[in-house]
Amino acid sequence: MEHYTKVLKNYSDFSTRATRTEYWMFTLINFLIMVGISVIVGTMGKFISVVVLVIYGLFIIIPYFAVSVRRLHDTNRSGLWLLISPIPLGGLVLLVFNIIDSTPGSNLYGPNPKEGSAVPPASTTPTATV
Repeated sequence: MEHYTKVLKNYSDFSTRATRTEYWMFTLINFLIMVGISVIVGTMGKFISVVVLVIYGLFIIIPYFAVSVRRLHDTNRSGLWLLISPIPLGGLVLLVFNIIDSTPGSNLYGPNPKEGSAVPPASTTPTATV
């Protein structure tokens, strides 16, 4: 669940990188939420179910695009690759990009999030206490 909330907090970040785990956990939790909405609200009627799903979809669309762009950045690709999704087999190409591993080390879009922070600590010398 922390990956889901992390993506929601970083909804406006289109410039860094996102790991496979972050992307796929966000996708899985979205899928489960949408199934839950369909099951729970679906008993109230088809129209209400569709309305609630559309509202949730509008709420989640910007964070979804942000995490998708960051995932492409993690594979050292521009976020403009998302524009091929409406093209036949474009979704398959994006699926492959989302499955492959990160670019090792830093790339054009920042340090590898799996390797932790690339910035060394400010001070490595111990301080004396009095």
